[in-house]
Amino acid sequence: MSHVRYGRRTFLLELVMIAAAVAFMFPVYALITLSLKDPGQIAESPLSLPAPPTARNFTAAWSSAALGPSLVNSTVITVASLVALVALGSFAAYFLARARTRLGYGLYILFLLGIVLPFQLGMIPLYQLVNNLGLLGTHAGMIVFYTGIQLPFTVFLYTGFIRALPREYASAAQIDGASHLVAFTRVVFPLLRPITGTVLILNAVFIWNDFFTPLLYLGGSGFETVPVSIFAFVGQYVSDYGLVFAGLVLGALPIVVVFLLLQRYVIKGFSSGLKG
Repeated sequence: MSHVRYGRRTFLLELVMIAAAVAFMFPVYALITLSLKDPGQIAESPLSLPAPPTARNFTAAWSSAALGPSLVNSTVITVASLVALVALGSFAAYFLARARTRLGYGLYILFLLGIVLPFQLGMIPLYQLVNNLGLLGTHAGMIVFYTGIQLPFTVFLYTGFIRALPREYASAAQIDGASHLVAFTRVVFPLLRPITGTVLILNAVFIWNDFFTPLLYLGGSGFETVPVSIFAFVGQYVSDYGLVFAGLVLGALPIVVVFLLLQRYVIKGFSSGLKG
């Protein structure tokens, strides 16, 4: 049996990891601590533990920031966009991964260009297009926008995973009489669960936290998402830190919960394996 010697190098590496963990967790600690304090406690000792903690900031922030409608708007836009991305991205990637034609290769390169080129370059034409279609200030406009913007990244993830799958799975179904669509939906797609979890969490974090696009497309429409509502709320109550930080916690809590539920799929998806 081999024994690993605990030396100075290991000790230094542990110190570095501890320091990195502290640096990462400190903002989270400050956010939660300040959200549980009243103005007097914040002025006296902002970084100490709340004694006693108060939930007044959360109830006041919920009503003042109108987070209820904003959460509904963000949820509708995020969930609908994710459904469209998974459906379109997985099926398109299946064709690109299995096609051995110049057309398939050219389309794959086109999707890769969609990842490299920043969408900010086309922000003005996209805004005019959405406006001309009558989708400005609507959920549908945002869903179409996010589906188009995130589709290249989604196709890229799915294509790499599908290429690692043995072709025999779909071929066996087709020999039994299944069409390409049936073979994909009933045989291939269930095998894509790890990468689908990765697609869901990465796209959900981006869509939920996006601020600039909803501000531009939904500002003043009554369908503002959580980041836009939090921005307006912070500007209104910038001097009441307890209220501001409570609003930030409420706005971030849903996507944090989703990430904790799906984070185990991220590593599985990137590893492009069938294990687990």
